[in-house]
Amino acid sequence: MSRKKKELRRIESKVISLFNKNPSKQFNHKQIASLLQAHSTQSRNDIIRTLHKLHKQGAISKLENNSYLFNKTNITFKEGEFKMLPSGKAKVILADTEHEVLIPRKKTGRALHGDIVSLSLKSSKRSDNHNPSGEILGIVTRSQQVFTGVLHRQEKFGFIVSQNPRVQTDFFVPYDALGQIKDGDKVAFNFKDWPDDNASPTANILKSLGVPGEPETEMHAILHDYNLPYTFPSQVETEAEAIPHALTNDEIKKRRDLRDVLTFTIDPVSAKDYDDAISFKILEDNLFEIGIHIADVSHYVKPGTHLDEEAFQRATSVYLVDRVVPMLPEALSNGVCSLRPNEDKYTFSALFKIDKSGKVLHEWYGKTVIHSDHRFSYEEVQWILDTESPHVADSISLTAMPYTIDYTLFESLTTLDTLAKLLRAKRMKAGAISFDRVEINFQLNAENQPVNVHFKTSKDAHKLIEEFMLLANRSVATRMASIQPKVPFVYRVHDVPDPDKLFNLKSTISHFGYQLNLQTKHLNKGINTLLKDCAGTPEQNFIDTLTLRCMSKAVYTTDNIGHYGLAFEYYTHFTSPIRRYPDILVHRLLASQLNGTEYVSSGLLEESCKHASEREQLATKAERDSVKYMQIVFMQDKIGKQFRGVISGVTERSLYVEIIENKCEGMIRLNDMSSDFFIYDEFSHAVVGKRTGTVYRLGDEVDIVVENANVIKRHLDFSII
Repeated sequence: MSRKKKELRRIESKVISLFNKNPSKQFNHKQIASLLQAHSTQSRNDIIRTLHKLHKQGAISKLENNSYLFNKTNITFKEGEFKMLPSGKAKVILADTEHEVLIPRKKTGRALHGDIVSLSLKSSKRSDNHNPSGEILGIVTRSQQVFTGVLHRQEKFGFIVSQNPRVQTDFFVPYDALGQIKDGDKVAFNFKDWPDDNASPTANILKSLGVPGEPETEMHAILHDYNLPYTFPSQVETEAEAIPHALTNDEIKKRRDLRDVLTFTIDPVSAKDYDDAISFKILEDNLFEIGIHIADVSHYVKPGTHLDEEAFQRATSVYLVDRVVPMLPEALSNGVCSLRPNEDKYTFSALFKIDKSGKVLHEWYGKTVIHSDHRFSYEEVQWILDTESPHVADSISLTAMPYTIDYTLFESLTTLDTLAKLLRAKRMKAGAISFDRVEINFQLNAENQPVNVHFKTSKDAHKLIEEFMLLANRSVATRMASIQPKVPFVYRVHDVPDPDKLFNLKSTISHFGYQLNLQTKHLNKGINTLLKDCAGTPEQNFIDTLTLRCMSKAVYTTDNIGHYGLAFEYYTHFTSPIRRYPDILVHRLLASQLNGTEYVSSGLLEESCKHASEREQLATKAERDSVKYMQIVFMQDKIGKQFRGVISGVTERSLYVEIIENKCEGMIRLNDMSSDFFIYDEFSHAVVGKRTGTVYRLGDEVDIVVENANVIKRHLDFSII
């Protein structure tokens, strides 16, 4: 932004503030200039220009004596975050109240999605004061996010068209900025400026991503869309490569040596970074010592280093369909920190003495050194638990060769499974909510093209690991919360569900014969009953989805309010420091407490928590986009084919249908449903034919035909048979 524009914006803000504070006073431009101490000719001209602009917008009235009066009818001025909607309308999340203000299509000004904007609020005569309409007055801060789009070269200039429906404008590129980038390439670019006399903003092209529609191009585009870096700066790589892999005797002497205790990892088949291991030891009196050992990333990643700064900025690893974008360089994530089998590793451990009923009798935390004796996949452990046998078939084995584990290892797995089920039962009795969501996985060929879709559900092997990780996370948080005087700490919190969304859920599911008790003390039980009753039905996925939408987002904070979904009073993330930065912070905080030292102030820690929560949400959106893209690619060769599906979404413009056999979701535009004119019924989550009375409701099964699968625009279009 030019210095001139910044000055105009500053003056406009001061003028608006002056009228806001003096809503009944008249001011002419000379009085305003005097009050604002604007003595130069240029400053007075800028004030006159600002007054003309505000008068044109209806914010102030011009009187006969050439003075101005604040328009007290129903206009106020606010700031907030601008959110463009795919329809072309927009909304602003107000900074002071977090209420939403709708912005008509013609009133969005020059705002881009994510910008912090100033706006005028005008309560509609047809609505109450809680639902005002607004008009964008100016841009306070550009979001500065990177965009992606397709470049169209012309003879003397170029323009970029974004495929993101939230970007409702093309971007102009001067000829001398086009370089050698080809016409039709997908590019990453950012906002440069938006001159007053230009209809479109000017873009600065960062790089070509390649041919639109190709997996490599589209995956990189997704990462750019959410400002998720996929390469490391050279100084970060250099620091990572310089870290020695060998353990030293001096460091081992400072730690509890657990290398002679049976220890193993259980991870997905494709995993390369193993950041948690479990040890098992039988004690006297029918007691067990169970260790949860976490890669000691904080031993290697020190505050003030390039490694730490990069890890903080990323905050999380990102798991797209065809790749992992790690938080830490591969030398650390897959190498020195990874708890690979048959290697000695530094760890941060939580040891629990547990009886046969699953009751924890004693706990210990500290720095350790371990030796993983075996690497299991979830499938291998599930096979052992299902067959109740130590023999692993070649079809399941990671090495594609059959093998047999020794009895001690077999007994440890079966005992851990029993204890995990006891821990889970206690959680559920305490009110934990059980979302056993079906996860979509793709089988990719050598070109990263999806050739098959399969679904992953949480089985006993997954739940075994989950319960002991939950135990460690909760126990660490409980310990830190008990310290007096209080010390700052990173909690993972989850607020109570949204009551309005719960009422909407109750109304929706009643159409399918389900009930939901909304009384607070029975709510957890009611939600679990609902999820259990709909399991295995065609409507399960959308009921799961609607129920999840009722839930608050889990976030990181120093202000503990508990974790509603897990029914824990205290909870944190301790168990995945290779892929989550908050876990590194938790390790440092716990180590400081154990050593009797101070690590960080509460204010700085809260800022870190907020940043990590925001980055996590961006990563989640990118991961969803990658799944959506692969679904469209998978459906490309199925144009014209018929499928059975479930209506998974209903809006005023479209129906969304999820195919039952592969869970690919496509859209049916109401305008394309020529059999009738369909009217949206928001309360019933349905559309109703005006002439025939035909009803299509959320959760209904329908037969569809695949009409189009556009990987560039990421549209999957169906029609109802």
